Amino acid sequence: MKLILLCSKLREGLGAVERAITGSQNLPILKNVLLETRNNKIKLAATNLELGITKFISGKIIEEGATTVPFDVFSSIVAHVDSERVELSTKDATLFFKTDNYEAKIQGIDVREFPIIPAIGDKEHYIEMDGEVLAGAVEQIAAAAHPSEIRPEISGVLFDYQLTLFKTVATDTFRLGEKIVSEPQFKGTFEKGFRAIIPLHAAHELLRIFSRKETIRVFFDSNQVLFENNDTQLISRLIDGEYPDYEAIIPSQHATTLVLERDRFIAALRLVSSFSGKINEVKFKLREGKTLEIYSASQYVGENNYLIPVKSNGTKFDDITFNWRYLLDGLKSAVGEQIQMGITDAAHPVLLMSPDDHSYRYVLMPIKA
Repeated sequence: MKLILLCSKLREGLGAVERAITGSQNLPILKNVLLETRNNKIKLAATNLELGITKFISGKIIEEGATTVPFDVFSSIVAHVDSERVELSTKDATLFFKTDNYEAKIQGIDVREFPIIPAIGDKEHYIEMDGEVLAGAVEQIAAAAHPSEIRPEISGVLFDYQLTLFKTVATDTFRLGEKIVSEPQFKGTFEKGFRAIIPLHAAHELLRIFSRKETIRVFFDSNQVLFENNDTQLISRLIDGEYPDYEAIIPSQHATTLVLERDRFIAALRLVSSFSGKINEVKFKLREGKTLEIYSASQYVGENNYLIPVKSNGTKFDDITFNWRYLLDGLKSAVGEQIQMGITDAAHPVLLMSPDDHSYRYVLMPIKA
């Protein structure tokens, strides 16, 4: 193999695949990045056997070939050389790195030992949408997911495809986020609906490595998902298990509905939370239908409260306690100047959404007294 390319392109490619590298002592090859020529492009790939990332970059291919080299060494060299033009060549498994003022010889491992990154067999059926739409649908709800060895089915993001609707959902049982994408914001070629649970690590990598300016296609088989655009591929195993009946968790009726300024609400939570305890608790009280009081206290620090004007419809309530960090996650993920809260009592979940956009919903359970 012999290549001439820009160092900036190498940095871009290595940055995309780096989090698929693993420090396995049993399989040293997993510490390596694959470098090969493919379809007149230069391919960089890495896998940890659960997730594989492939990035194609441009460059001049003088001789075809492939090798694998230790990621840490290769990326350190690429990060620190001061020349933009790079020449790469191989002899057996050794990679020769050369610029106008620097040379290195990196001992690799034969490419035949590199694990085969699986492929999706069915490329006719897919979901397609703008990167900005897909990233937004995942980003808005991902904070509600939490890794769990006891319940792996809630350790990821649910993709719920319903022909004319595409939903992303995440929950840790204490809170739940749901984002609905409707046609024509996406295109689906599947003939029936289905559900698939995307591991949280794969969801985060989707947000990190894909351009939001390009269209992304999502392919599925029985146990894998593939995200793909023109130059990037991310393939991951799906999480086995039955996702909870999340729609039954979302309350449809409330004793009280509040509408208030979202930014002011966020600022109030951050201020009042200075006095909250180990479980991040803040108390809510509706005063005479026009003012929401947010209160927290600590026997070691003191107490404080904040009054926010609200528009309300329904009954007054006293001392409903929430985890302010979980509540803040939902507020930050919402859009618009105002937020609507549906509250019943201390035993039932609260529902957050924008008054003007019901495509995003966030459900949070109060903290039991």
